[in-house]
Amino acid sequence: MKVIDKLKSTDKTLFSFELLPPRKGRTLDTIYNAIDPLIEFSPLNINITYHQQESVYKKQADGSMVRKIISKRPGTVAIAAAIMNKYSQTVVPHVICGGFTKEETEDLLIDLHFLGLHNLLVLRGDPPAGIRDFIPVEGGHAHTSELVEQVMDLNKGVYLDSDLKDPKPTSFSVGVAGYPEKHFESPNQDEDLYWLKKKIDAGAEYIVTQMFFNNRKFFEFTERCRKAGINVPIVPGIKPINTMKDLELLPRVFHIDIPQELYAEARKCKNNAEAKALGVEWTIQQSKELKEQGVPAIHYYTIGVSDNIQKIAKAVF
Repeated sequence: MKVIDKLKSTDKTLFSFELLPPRKGRTLDTIYNAIDPLIEFSPLNINITYHQQESVYKKQADGSMVRKIISKRPGTVAIAAAIMNKYSQTVVPHVICGGFTKEETEDLLIDLHFLGLHNLLVLRGDPPAGIRDFIPVEGGHAHTSELVEQVMDLNKGVYLDSDLKDPKPTSFSVGVAGYPEKHFESPNQDEDLYWLKKKIDAGAEYIVTQMFFNNRKFFEFTERCRKAGINVPIVPGIKPINTMKDLELLPRVFHIDIPQELYAEARKCKNNAEAKALGVEWTIQQSKELKEQGVPAIHYYTIGVSDNIQKIAKAVF
């Protein structure tokens, strides 16, 4: 079943979560161990993230520079198919612009459709680590809306090769990202909504937000979306803090605010265990308020850690 159909037909707030593929050398058991505690909550979907490979340039003895990949994760297709087959759950792989040509993207989409993975979260993606600006590869997409358009073309049976014999249409359903505190590259909220609406107008059917810790910002974001003519379901994405370092790391990496109340309480924590417990309690209260306001689903960013998400789900769902 497609995610959008579930979102539109539900009369209660649904539960969903996201996993980060393990680094090279680890096995599927790493993924399964994170999923197993959460299956009892009948997830709407399980999202599988994707990021560009991290690399550095190393100087050789002759003075030349050689690009070396320093971080590599298993492919989205393999992980998504394995999860779908083991758990019979709706799996949503992330498909990004960064690092892919249009031809490579089409090949990826063909593989996903062949395996029955018809739900996608389409994103531009971040630049590789250590690079400030996003630069598409030659022949790739610069904006998410362009990638959504390519997916919609395939749904119409329009492939890059116009001479392809007997092309078959795909049947993808697409979600995209939204930013309650605006994307850090946008100069203001109006411009941010302009780009979000382009994604919806291109064919995206629902929105999953970046994490936030203040529900008021989500409610205000939803109101701005509706005024801008964006009327698709909006799913709040949230994440509990796990360690003391999250107080500095999350705002720096994701360009979000930590509410003063949460920050002050976290500063009282003596160790990471106390910080994690605080994160669970804060997220429970966040989730309960969102649920009371009738959001169609709540999406949790696990970063591969699920014991805290299990405690939150037990208290909320």
